Amino acid sequence: MAVFDTPQEAFGVLRPVCVQLTKVQTVENVERLQAQLQKVNAAALQELQEYVLFPLRFTLKTPGPKRERLVQSVVECIRSILSVTCVKKQDLLHELFSELCTCLSSPSGLKRPPPQSEEVKLTVIQALQALMHSAYGDILLSLYQPSTLPHLGFAVSLLLALAEQEKAKEIRTSALKCLQALLLHCDCQEYHRLLDKEESQRCGDLFASFLPGISITLSRMITGDIKQGHMITVSAIKLFYQTVGFIMADEQLRRFPEKKEKPRVEQSRIADLMVHRGPDWVQSTADKLSLLIHKIVESSSVHQHWKVRLELVELAHHLMLKSSQSLVASVGQLLKALVGLVNDDSPKVRSRSSEVLRSIAEQKVITENRALADVLSENLHSLATALPRLMTSQDDQGKLSTLNVLLGSLKLLGSKMNIVLNSTAHLHRLSKALMQVLELDVTDVKIVEERRQGELPASLQHGLQKGQAQKKYFRFFTDERIFPLLQQVCRVLGYYGNLYLLVDHFMGLYSESVAFRKQAALVLNELITGAAGLGLDVLHEREAAPSMDDLKGTITSILEEYTDQANWHLVTSTEEQEEANDKLAIPPSRLRALTEGAHSSSHVLSSAAALEPNPTIRSMNSNIWQLCIQLEGVGCFTHALGKEFRVLLMSALYPVLEKAGDSTLFISQTATGTMVDICQACGYGSVQQLISENTDYLVNGISLSLRRVAHQPHASRVLETMLRHSDASLFPLVKDVIQDVLFTLDQSYDSQAASFLRVLHSLMAALEVFPATAEEPQGNDTGAEGEASLPAHAQVAKDVMERCIHLLSDKSLRVRLKVLDVLELGVTVLHPHDNHLLPMAHRAWPALVTRLINDDPLAVLRAFKVLCTLAEKCGDFLRQRFSKDVLPKLAGSLSSQAPVSARAGPVYSHTLAFKLQLAVLQGLGPLCEKLDMGEGDLNRVAGTCLVYLSARQPMKLQEAARSVFLHLMHVDPDATWLLLNGVCCPHRYPPPHASLRPVQLSGMGRPRGELTDNVLHLLGELEQRERAMLWPRTQGAPEPHGPPPP
Repeated sequence: MAVFDTPQEAFGVLRPVCVQLTKVQTVENVERLQAQLQKVNAAALQELQEYVLFPLRFTLKTPGPKRERLVQSVVECIRSILSVTCVKKQDLLHELFSELCTCLSSPSGLKRPPPQSEEVKLTVIQALQALMHSAYGDILLSLYQPSTLPHLGFAVSLLLALAEQEKAKEIRTSALKCLQALLLHCDCQEYHRLLDKEESQRCGDLFASFLPGISITLSRMITGDIKQGHMITVSAIKLFYQTVGFIMADEQLRRFPEKKEKPRVEQSRIADLMVHRGPDWVQSTADKLSLLIHKIVESSSVHQHWKVRLELVELAHHLMLKSSQSLVASVGQLLKALVGLVNDDSPKVRSRSSEVLRSIAEQKVITENRALADVLSENLHSLATALPRLMTSQDDQGKLSTLNVLLGSLKLLGSKMNIVLNSTAHLHRLSKALMQVLELDVTDVKIVEERRQGELPASLQHGLQKGQAQKKYFRFFTDERIFPLLQQVCRVLGYYGNLYLLVDHFMGLYSESVAFRKQAALVLNELITGAAGLGLDVLHEREAAPSMDDLKGTITSILEEYTDQANWHLVTSTEEQEEANDKLAIPPSRLRALTEGAHSSSHVLSSAAALEPNPTIRSMNSNIWQLCIQLEGVGCFTHALGKEFRVLLMSALYPVLEKAGDSTLFISQTATGTMVDICQACGYGSVQQLISENTDYLVNGISLSLRRVAHQPHASRVLETMLRHSDASLFPLVKDVIQDVLFTLDQSYDSQAASFLRVLHSLMAALEVFPATAEEPQGNDTGAEGEASLPAHAQVAKDVMERCIHLLSDKSLRVRLKVLDVLELGVTVLHPHDNHLLPMAHRAWPALVTRLINDDPLAVLRAFKVLCTLAEKCGDFLRQRFSKDVLPKLAGSLSSQAPVSARAGPVYSHTLAFKLQLAVLQGLGPLCEKLDMGEGDLNRVAGTCLVYLSARQPMKLQEAARSVFLHLMHVDPDATWLLLNGVCCPHRYPPPHASLRPVQLSGMGRPRGELTDNVLHLLGELEQRERAMLWPRTQGAPEPHGPPPP
């Protein structure tokens, strides 16, 4: 295809086509011109621009109706010319602008879209956009003069009508882009001339006349039907903030004269259309825009598409930077939009929101602008007033949005938040809302049920793991994002706010009502964390941080309140209530004898009076959560002070160790985590080191507490925790206090036995793992029969067992169970010293037999475990006693329970009777083997357990019965084989010689029965053992060496 580079050549080609189009306006002639234009160079076409445009413009201006196809072709041709040339004459620009707008006009006015087809509308819009881009240099600004205001207004109205009312998304989007270009905010990749200050001022004056129509129409589009698609909403938001930010720019309005200049007579009509952007107009317009911005924020902040929410962030950022003073009434809504999107689901929206907020804070748009600070303060006032109602009426998403706004407002205000906090009414409202929303759900029965079991993991004894706070469940929300947000709110309050004021206020709530105590403690913990600058993200630094002395003094006062007897020693289980009732049952004379002075007695009575007569699950749960929160608070305080917390260890460590020994799992776990926090903050390498280096103080506290009845249970828990978390090196340091414990137990065994047995159990567990070489004998003297004295740790175990033997017959089942546990550990500790263990076993036997044959099933179960341990350690010493006193009862019990378990359903495996059967069956085999029982007893055991081989019995009982026979195979395999073959004999045994009678066993020829499967399994096991025993004999004979015999 030939290209015409010179204007002369191009003119020769284009002239015939243009003349023909001028004569006859048809689509074919337009297409011929379009085809010839493709062959002309852009530079040549620039010289012939007006000549070529003439027939096209003439076609549009020809009076009378025109076919839409013709109009579309003409406009497309004009667009193609404008896209490669520049308009360099003002008149041409104005005329083309008017002619193109006329193509979009509707005979019925602007209230309805023009009647042309969608293709024509789209082509005209694109041509208008091309015209705006083709205007050369200053020529474009000639369009933005007061004289052209009606033409501009007409174009703006046309494009707004198309953008709002058309159904085709492409037309609506193109109309918005054309409006952007018309209002000098085009963001395409082409070059755009930048305006200087005077030009911006002049254009702002013109556009101010269009602001009502533009802003109202765009706001309707933004808040319209979501089916229109997110791209239209995004484009509308962008055009809205670009236009509003340009017209309401603080920089322009600052230079505007207060009074309007008087226009010349010939310009008076145009001047009436112009807007004077004076203070009154600015105030009136800002108020109206505030309503629109509120609607836009409310709609777009919850839009389902992330790009709309991201564009809302840009709107807030743009208006805050360009028009923060003129739109001061809208700042609250803009900030609400920003802070509400900080925790958005979209990472891009979250990141951009945080970035914009940080940028606003760094530029000090808020803190240095008094008007904005006042608006924020007023918004915070309003939010604080409405917060209690919102926290109870909104759903989780609403609470999340409201708290995001609250957090963002606090961060932006910084230290200026004290303006609001100093108002008693508003601080009360804010705290009331926090108390309401932080109310815990204390109905879960598992919290009370879960008890501490076992010992501390080795990883905590020799190293550190970060303490984990207990997961909390709240009454008024379930969304897991809300509680971290509330923590941030409290921390920001502590960081910027008046710490003394806030702590005093929430301490008042803590003391005022039990209903607010847990929530107030949660807030206090986070206030201290925030005041120390930990665990929060702020937008700008505070003016002055509290000194270490101030922080230490505040923490000390909170610690004293937390560890006060009324707030620390709460009923968390029915066991504690029973122990408290036992204390109240002590005769007054005995009480006076045990306590030292009137102060102790009065304290006991006052503490007892504070206890609930019948604590409910809810109240005990509430107490457990309160203690956990207070323990978590101690952990927060340690990190806030760091190594400075060491000076408070004297008052904090003892109570924390006491709760680490609590029987409630939640409290014990939380206290253990707090100990880890103390170690990390104070520089201890492990919990063991923490206890070891503070043993003297702890032992002194235990000794003093043991002298006071009310404090004895707490002292025993501290000692129990010390023993559980330490090794053998602790024993020499606590020997004296252990003797104090035993002495106190002798004096008050009837009321304090349960609490002391816990510490004795921990003591025995510790002595069990302490190496025997850790303690030397107490002296080189020998006893009456010449044996050496016991080592110190074994002597302590013997002393403990002597006390426990007396308590085996206690009326309290709980005490008897704990005594049996301690006795079991004591047998293990004394095992190397038979001369002392066997006499103790002899003394304990009568009471132990009573527990085995005539007690609660739980006690029977525990007593049988002790019996198994005794049999393992004492051996045949107990054979005759067991055979005479225990075995008949056990055999009778198993026989009577066998029919019950055989016909029971699957639920039976959860009953205590089943657990007792299982434990006895599992223990009988080892007992027979360890005690080397006689033939008669073995036959009794085998006969009793045979019925449990039935297929009708629960599977676990069948397995346990098989284990009994496996042990019997070790003791007497022949008798066991004969018994099993008497039930079921799988093989015939032919005589080795015809003269001998055939072997006849009662199990031969019997049909399959309920015992068959288990009996065959056991006979198979027995056969495998015999083969294993015979195999070495047949394979291990040495081969002959040397020469063969002669």
